[in-house]
Amino acid sequence: MSSGARGGAAGDGGRLPEVVRRRVAADLGACVAVLADVHADSGYPHHWPAEPQRWLTPDGLTAAWVAEAGGVVLGHAALCGPEVSRLYVSPGARGRGLGARLLTAVEAEAAARGLRPVLEVKTSDRAAVALYERRGWVRRGTERQEWNAPGSVAEEVTVHRYEAP
Repeated sequence: MSSGARGGAAGDGGRLPEVVRRRVAADLGACVAVLADVHADSGYPHHWPAEPQRWLTPDGLTAAWVAEAGGVVLGHAALCGPEVSRLYVSPGARGRGLGARLLTAVEAEAAARGLRPVLEVKTSDRAAVALYERRGWVRRGTERQEWNAPGSVAEEVTVHRYEAP
């Protein structure tokens, strides 16, 4: 599936206007398709979930958002209590500020709820680390964790823990 937008107004490089909005149930199929593109491109999520739609709607989900252009989903983010989660952008739409815009939506919701957002990111995900640090997120620690998927051997993964400014 191609998750990039086509067409658009003259003078904008052919791109349709990009918006960040609340995710609705009808978005889940497109979110899974973009997640599959992201997983193939950069290995996120670390283990492909057995039930991707369920993975995008975890227990404790507070709210979720999508970035889209012309009705085409380009990215996703979620807030679970104070935790920023499931944040990703289609490989073809990276570099356009969509990750930052999704993060802004999550931060605003957390602030409205009186929460200080936190997140964990693999140390090897340099683009995500750079985004959080550019936005002033504070690294509160780095640790090794054991991650495993059903039927697999546990792996040690190093993650940074961040807190919003």
